[in-house]
Amino acid sequence: MTVPTGLRPPAPLVLRILPFHLYARRSRVLLERSLRVYRRSWMVILSGFFEPVFYLLALGQGLGSLVGSVETAAGPVTYAAYIAPGLLATSAMNGAIYDATTNVFFKMRFAKLYDAMLATSLGPVDVALGEITWSLIRGGLYSVGFVVVMLAMGLVASWWALLAVPVALLIALGFAAVGMAVTSYVKTFQHLEWIQTAILPMFLFSTTFYPLGTYPRPVQLLVECLPLFHGIELMRGLCLGVGGPALLLHGLYFVAMAVVGLAVTARRLERLLLR
Repeated sequence: MTVPTGLRPPAPLVLRILPFHLYARRSRVLLERSLRVYRRSWMVILSGFFEPVFYLLALGQGLGSLVGSVETAAGPVTYAAYIAPGLLATSAMNGAIYDATTNVFFKMRFAKLYDAMLATSLGPVDVALGEITWSLIRGGLYSVGFVVVMLAMGLVASWWALLAVPVALLIALGFAAVGMAVTSYVKTFQHLEWIQTAILPMFLFSTTFYPLGTYPRPVQLLVECLPLFHGIELMRGLCLGVGGPALLLHGLYFVAMAVVGLAVTARRLERLLLR
């Protein structure tokens, strides 16, 4: 018997947030494609690793000799040890956000790659998951390389830092999902500059180079809303051995970013390419 539409029970919340009916469970195909494309362009990926390393050497070792130690919840640490976790979180963000914005925009608006993909058995959720996973891998590669540099320079003060790479992947996942969702609304390359305009101030002001207490309280409240701030605080707590419930809240922030970004991306791809 057919149940009238008005009497049907509402779908579970998770099904309404994440449109699994648009998922063919073949997102691995997009990941395979990305690996094949970039196996001859590995220098493009490798180049993104050096930016935070140069910041660490120039500011941590150079300017750090003038700054001295910085007071943290774990006690005084060198300036290099203070900024290194922030640069690690930034490295994860950059690796994910750039791939999820510029590359996705080109595939969507110019190459029309997603139109061809959705003409096959792939669904919008497959496309979203595949692209976000590749952005996650790219951000993870940057993070692993940077952690090795931190270990070589003696900037890791706690065994909790073993969680730095998984946490970097979580940060990359959140930024990749939201970045792709935002890119689905972008229509020209000039609009991509707005994303870069948002990324740079967030990098400079999210306690990457100086403590939150440096700002007046109204500015502190604004900084505390920025996603990179939560990533830096989470990474800094692990690298300096400062635990607590706050780290869990910072982690949940990125879980929420990933869920919302994936849901919006899938819905937008359905609207743009299937209707």
